[in-house]
Amino acid sequence: MKAICATDLSAASEAAIENQICLDCLERIGIEELHLVTVIPSNVHGGMPGIGFEERRERALSEYRRTIEDAGFDVGTHVVRGTPYRRINGIAEAEGASLTVVGSRGKSPLENRVIGSTARNLARTTVVPLLVNRVERGADDPDVVHERLFSRLLFATDFSENAERAFEAFSYLRHAVREATLVHVETPKDPGSEAGVDPHERLAERADQLENWNIETRTDVRQGDPADELLAAEAEYEPTTILVGSRGHSRLRRLLIGSVSEEIVSRATGNVFLVPPSRTA
Repeated sequence: MKAICATDLSAASEAAIENQICLDCLERIGIEELHLVTVIPSNVHGGMPGIGFEERRERALSEYRRTIEDAGFDVGTHVVRGTPYRRINGIAEAEGASLTVVGSRGKSPLENRVIGSTARNLARTTVVPLLVNRVERGADDPDVVHERLFSRLLFATDFSENAERAFEAFSYLRHAVREATLVHVETPKDPGSEAGVDPHERLAERADQLENWNIETRTDVRQGDPADELLAAEAEYEPTTILVGSRGHSRLRRLLIGSVSEEIVSRATGNVFLVPPSRTA
């Protein structure tokens, strides 16, 4: 499996790429090849006074490449110009990547806006599963918030087709998962309730499958606003990553995610693993 690692060469980006435990977690789920992608915005030029971008870029990419190769991965590098999220998606598709990884601490740096706003744009438009790797805020030398990326997963489901697609990600994530919490939030318009389907039973069926893979699993059915309740569940169970499927229309150029997924990407304390709809649906 291949993964795209988006980097803007900032301290936050470095933390997400060079953390050895994070790299070990990617290896455990089957990633063998990492492609570093840095996008130079169209309004940034190497000769601009005070930037020294080209020299800094070459030095940083060389250090990243050496760290990742030492961890046992094959490495590719891509330096392109344009709109970051569009170019990252394009490279992910061209390389046949199984995953895109982007660090995020909610604030964009000056030169390459991958951390922050581009993470949100990637969440709206990603063509492959997206791991938003949360990095500490307000630190000059930040670290990732949860370096054991998939150790404790919180899986959010509304039993939709896209949620089921996200659950299928356990087929490879399970090699790094120790425990999982399966959460469904009932709302007045919940189609499962209208159909007379017991969400407790549906979660129990999925829990049995995970238990067969030796993953310690709990289930939780809540009532209220889905985004608020899922974030409350994150605070209660302290997962390292929230696994959620996005909604969208795969035939459209932009895969628009639902408001709940967007809220989770924007407001979650820890990492988010977002699985987009099938492009062939």
